[in-house]
Amino acid sequence: MITGLMILYLICALLLAVYASSTILFLLIFWRCRRRVLQTPAVGEWPTVVVQLPIYNEHHVVKRLLEAVAALDYPRGRLSVQLLDDSTDDTSQIAAACIAFLRETGLNIHHIRREERTGYKAGALAYGLSLTDAELVLVLDADFMPPPDFLRRTVPFLAADPKLGMVQTRWGHLNTFANLLTWSQTLALDGHFVVEQTARSRAGLLMSFNGSGGVWRTECIRTAGGWRDLTLTEDLDLSYRAQLKGWRFLYLPDVVVPAELPPQMAAYKQQQARWARGSTQTLTYMLVPVWRSRFTVIQRLMATLHLCQYLPHPLMLILLLLTPPMLSLRVLDDVPLGLLGVLGLAPPLVYVVSQQQLYPDWKRRLLVFPVLLALGTGIAWNNSRAVINGLLRRGGEFRRTPKFAINWQKSSYALRADPNAWVELALALYALWGVVLALQTRNPAVAPYLCLYVFAFGLVGTWSLRDGRQLKRKGRSP
Repeated sequence: MITGLMILYLICALLLAVYASSTILFLLIFWRCRRRVLQTPAVGEWPTVVVQLPIYNEHHVVKRLLEAVAALDYPRGRLSVQLLDDSTDDTSQIAAACIAFLRETGLNIHHIRREERTGYKAGALAYGLSLTDAELVLVLDADFMPPPDFLRRTVPFLAADPKLGMVQTRWGHLNTFANLLTWSQTLALDGHFVVEQTARSRAGLLMSFNGSGGVWRTECIRTAGGWRDLTLTEDLDLSYRAQLKGWRFLYLPDVVVPAELPPQMAAYKQQQARWARGSTQTLTYMLVPVWRSRFTVIQRLMATLHLCQYLPHPLMLILLLLTPPMLSLRVLDDVPLGLLGVLGLAPPLVYVVSQQQLYPDWKRRLLVFPVLLALGTGIAWNNSRAVINGLLRRGGEFRRTPKFAINWQKSSYALRADPNAWVELALALYALWGVVLALQTRNPAVAPYLCLYVFAFGLVGTWSLRDGRQLKRKGRSP
């Protein structure tokens, strides 16, 4: 039994080390190409573009979204807009009034309502695509606000290269400093969009459409098999199918489209669970095709790690659960944890580099890093459940991330506190027991790791319960 526990522990630690090592590769690639600037190609004739806006109950942001899209600087005769509205509340009435006004200004905009919300977001996008013959498709979620020159800066790349299937842009943030949660998410997303996406694109590695803020070639979507709802991350699924068909993707880090970050812990958890479950579902569909493809070995290896991006959470959880028993059995004394600790420095470097590249006050922004570290660890229970669900089940309910644009405590879209908060608090106590055992058995090197778990699960669990209490104290409005 002791040997089995040791083997399992070492396997989990080794896999986490491999994942951390991939981050070093991204940093090296980014640092090498960080000053490379892509020149916008000249355009002879602008291709036709349809802007697809899939929404579901977006009372607070739908008018803002439509106004931002109406302000896009693009030849009006080549632009159309589809509001793919599956709402069940007064969002549709707000949208209808706004659309009526925009039509009078000459904007070619359509308010599309389906009888059933079949396929959720993927189903809405597929339905909208069946109603247009536009050459390109811009997809925007409800909280995104594209700048007026967005299409002028993205479409030329697709117009100049017929083999380019999709152009992704960098997400900006409308509410970075709303609270510590949104501030922490800014660091996390900036790390992904500044370092990882840039490295993937410039090195020719497989990359993903991020669900919003990207322009697709319609032919690419159709030849890849179209949008499908077999996973909860229809963007990742289609991205891999398209690249397996030979289409190339491009990432433009200098084109920024700002969006809203979830300011509520329950909303953040729901978003993370959907991404974790959907990514894992995509892994079950795409892993074999990737390894049967003609991609290079490094492309296949990095694609595998990309598809496995949420597996570190169950690995972290297993390590936590194993540590106290192994301390009690005195079998951790000779386990080499130093390498894992050194490699664990790579992910924080991503956040440092991304903030330094983007903001003059980057040092101040990094002050929230301890909270981000806690979130990344404390979300492990939430995401581990989603990963297991993704391995066992296809599809599922697409639970949208609520957007508020106001004080979230007063909105009817605010989610109730997650009951798993009590499990997270229990895991914090379990980790605290491990700290005591580490000190008693003279394993001080293990204590800092366990202290991180105590802080992380304690913070996430407490935060969830606090948000729930705030909702009870404050009245909510539509």
